[in-house]
Amino acid sequence: MQNPHRSLGFWVQTGLLAGPFMSMIDSSVVNVALPAMTISLHTTFTAVQWVASAYLLALGLGTTATAYIARRWGTQRAYGISLAGFTISSGLCAVSPTLPVLVSLRVVQGLFGAILVPLAMNVLLGSTKARAQMSAAAGMALFLAPAIGPAVGGLLIRWSGWPSVFLMNVPVGLVAFYGARRIPSSLVPPATGSVRFDVVGFGLLAAGMVGISYGGAKAPAMGWLASSVWPYWSAGVASVVGYGLWAPRVRQPIVDLVLFRRRPAVISFLIMALVSIVTFAMVFLTPAFMQEVQGRTAVTAGLTLLPQGLLTGFGTWIGMLLPRRWGLRRTAAVGMALLTAGTVGLLLITATSSPFLIAAILCGRGFAIGLVVQPLLTGLITGLPSAQVADANTLFNVGERISGTLGIALIVTLFQEREHTRIRAALTRAGIRPPTLAGQAARVARVLPPTVRHQVAAAATQGFHDVVWWVVGLSALGLLLTGGVAHDPATDGVDTGP
Repeated sequence: MQNPHRSLGFWVQTGLLAGPFMSMIDSSVVNVALPAMTISLHTTFTAVQWVASAYLLALGLGTTATAYIARRWGTQRAYGISLAGFTISSGLCAVSPTLPVLVSLRVVQGLFGAILVPLAMNVLLGSTKARAQMSAAAGMALFLAPAIGPAVGGLLIRWSGWPSVFLMNVPVGLVAFYGARRIPSSLVPPATGSVRFDVVGFGLLAAGMVGISYGGAKAPAMGWLASSVWPYWSAGVASVVGYGLWAPRVRQPIVDLVLFRRRPAVISFLIMALVSIVTFAMVFLTPAFMQEVQGRTAVTAGLTLLPQGLLTGFGTWIGMLLPRRWGLRRTAAVGMALLTAGTVGLLLITATSSPFLIAAILCGRGFAIGLVVQPLLTGLITGLPSAQVADANTLFNVGERISGTLGIALIVTLFQEREHTRIRAALTRAGIRPPTLAGQAARVARVLPPTVRHQVAAAATQGFHDVVWWVVGLSALGLLLTGGVAHDPATDGVDTGP
């Protein structure tokens, strides 16, 4: 009999982790390749941005159908098909002759990639046996992708051109497909046979995901109330609310709102939404600050984020072990306390801070993020039968994407406003008429005397710190909410899997 505490085999873990890794890294790695694509495909930068936008919109659309796909065809079969589709479409992206072809293939790639993360979570978190066999590599892989995307993209572009950001998925995808075929059947939630497809629910939730994703992405640059922005995010929010009213009225909704029937799961869900904002807002803003205010390169900024991903993975591993002794609630509380303290540490960053100091501060936050995520995920599925784990994971991914998109967009908007306000005040004090520019500290500083440049950099840093305090407040709110997190399933006599 297999020891339930022995780690999953190398090939199985590789198969389960490589798919989500590719899906997540493709969300950011392509961004640094857009200028090169503009030249190679003979198009404009505005048009080529659809290479990134189409993928993100397809991710939102595809995530909506994950629970239905898992129930209808089974997790392992659906995961294997998704891996194959993602790998093939990645290879085709690399040889796309025109921009319309590339954008179309990115939609296909996003649809296949969307379900890789929740399907892998179905296996890794669907039973106590699987969670007991996970290694530290699992957390490292899942949280490393967003951090290293810009650095990997920059290096690949420098060495072999933009097609390489897609070609790198081909060998990884082949290895992942081989590993996925070796997943033990005892860890894979089976198909449930005939399942009704909720057309209305899918339309509402998909429209909500796409509208929020598109509107949230455009809002910081164009304004939340711009005529080309507000109809999208407002219609998206309305569609999500509409789905919330629709789902309880049908027998088989596209995503069962099963989590919201239990108060501890709702609390865990809310904390996860806050953690998503706190995490990815700074993953976005810190590199932006390093490049715009400090004058660092994109590669340097990306490499500064790399150690954070490693420490997040280590924290995730610890977060799987501590609940056995402390319980889910105490572990989550400690993680949120450390995350709040680590976020306060971001106030130490200035215009002259070294990448090593920034990396050290981010490492502390990364460890805390990993420590809190695992008990919260366990709390989300505590007490659920295996047949409902797919709905819980899909709902988690939908909620994370919505909260992350809107939250990050609001944080970025706040950063631009505070930075602009601080810079205008500094220039006014220096007797210089402030330009009508927002979020352009480095560009403004280049044409100013050295003494004024220092004042502008300090003002931009103050704007960054203003936003950090808001993020600290969100993290502290999450800490307060941990009092409602469920206890450890083992202490409650509940098993979450077969």
